Amino acid sequence: MCGICGWVDFERDLTTPDAQRELAGMTATMACRGPDDDGTWVEGPVALGHRRLAIIDIQGGRQPMTLEEEGRTSLALVYSGETYNFRELRERLAGAGCRFQTSSDTEVVLQAHREWGRRDPRDAVRELNGMFAYALWDSANHELLLVRDRLGIKPLYYYPTEQGVLFGSEPKAILANSLAERAVDADGLRRALGFVADPHNAVFRGMREVPPGYIIRVTRDGIQELRYWQLTDTAHTADVPTTVRHVRELLDDTIQRQLISDVPLCTLLSGGLDSSAMTALAARFSTERIRSFAVDFVGYTDNFKPDAMRATPDGPYVHEVAEFVGTDHTDITLSSNELMDPDVRAAARHARDLPITMGDIDSSLYLLFRAIRQRSTVALSGESADEVFGGYQMFHDPIYVKADTFPWLGGNALRLESTQRLLDRGLLGKLDLPGYIDDQYRRALAEVPELTGPAAADPHERRMREISYLFLTRFLPMLLDRKDRMSMAVGLEVRVPFCDHRLVEYVFGTPWAHKTFDGREKSLLRAATADVLPQSVVQRVKSPYPSTQDPTYDQMLRDGFTALLTNRDSAVAPLLDVDRARAELDAPDTGAVFGNRWGLEQILTLEAFLTDYHVSLAI
Repeated sequence: MCGICGWVDFERDLTTPDAQRELAGMTATMACRGPDDDGTWVEGPVALGHRRLAIIDIQGGRQPMTLEEEGRTSLALVYSGETYNFRELRERLAGAGCRFQTSSDTEVVLQAHREWGRRDPRDAVRELNGMFAYALWDSANHELLLVRDRLGIKPLYYYPTEQGVLFGSEPKAILANSLAERAVDADGLRRALGFVADPHNAVFRGMREVPPGYIIRVTRDGIQELRYWQLTDTAHTADVPTTVRHVRELLDDTIQRQLISDVPLCTLLSGGLDSSAMTALAARFSTERIRSFAVDFVGYTDNFKPDAMRATPDGPYVHEVAEFVGTDHTDITLSSNELMDPDVRAAARHARDLPITMGDIDSSLYLLFRAIRQRSTVALSGESADEVFGGYQMFHDPIYVKADTFPWLGGNALRLESTQRLLDRGLLGKLDLPGYIDDQYRRALAEVPELTGPAAADPHERRMREISYLFLTRFLPMLLDRKDRMSMAVGLEVRVPFCDHRLVEYVFGTPWAHKTFDGREKSLLRAATADVLPQSVVQRVKSPYPSTQDPTYDQMLRDGFTALLTNRDSAVAPLLDVDRARAELDAPDTGAVFGNRWGLEQILTLEAFLTDYHVSLAI
């Protein structure tokens, strides 16, 4: 796991001192992602930068890594992530005559492109099983390839210039180059407020993400998108017992692969079905006692109040699983003061790099990962099981299923509404967020693979196929991005076994009737792992990542927003309807946690973003 960045300019020699200073500045911004080592490689029109978090082949895996042929560099690579099947690929490549100098997965990726990617780079990338984002310079073809994994686990951004491109694991790397403009236009603000993943809009004007499952090819003639993976219909015909058996086989294989590490490893344990199943299977296959970690809040369990999203606190289930499985468990217990600590909130915002926030969930995740990093370098997470297996209430509530929009924005779209109540009405009219979201929704629906086989005649099956696709492609990327940013901010690698593309493809292709065969959510996962879990967890209803219920947190949030309203020089002031915002603060509780938590969090984050990044608003 690492941070990468670079620059291609087909009309310039980047070996000059000025250009190398720019590259050094870009690379330095990635230090948190790679605290163990750094390196650069420059040749003619291309400059590559790398910061390394050493996980596999600690001594031999330094980057940038090059491949020499006939006395010259033919390929140069900066790579972030893990290729879990690198050992099998190494054997195949060695059998084809490739000679290896290291034991790293990075060199396997490099050789894979040499052996299989000369005609079409997609042929090489399709061989990789893992989470990755990398940049490959091909000297023979005089082209740069920017590659991102199938689900978008690892981030990668790019910024076209007149003569080439800038790129980086995070926007901050690109912005460190003087060619990049620090501006946000109306479309960028829509993306920041819309709560829908859109890789073609990276908030900053002119910047984009490499879409999951794509290669961006940069040549002197321009920029081309190459898609190497997408979800498809598989016309699933296996019965439920066979499907359950295959899900377990895939989980066993995936988790065994993701336990490979030359540094200490642990699991994130919430006491829910996903993380508990993952932890139990990891304990079965690990040669050492598994460490597990959970987040908690001061007084949370004792004072817990059930709400629409969470029926039970995590703590009792966490401890039952830890004892049942036999993990070396640690609770990380946080207070509201820690969550509202200005330095912690600033660190979480800096990690995010964009004016997008989940408030105390971001801060608590950052603090959790910071504490884990003191004992482990790699963590396994249960993220994405809900999207893959259909775990959210929104998959099952007719109000959300029938809503003609993204399910998480249907029904009571609290997050969106609570922010809009604070914004200037003229700005809201200009942004037209409902129109923007509807356009994004229609585009996403047009991508959904057509259902075939017996299920195709069932309207409910067709709708559930759409909803599964929406969650996997427009919701999950937001969660993966949050997890990547908060973990890499402290140099912790987080792996997500449920994002293994083989598992995602297989479960996506199964009928919805299979996924709910026992009348509940996540039926396939429950049946596939019930034998390794306590019954209390097998039967537990979905409970999302916890959010503090301490009213002191909300009061501190309101105090911060009140101070912002009195500051006439605040960067966000032109975007607000101050009178409505004051009335909102004075209003009684409207149903959110202390009335308007999401909206206050979003505006405070936007203020800090505009100030910290010196961003101009072009709206």
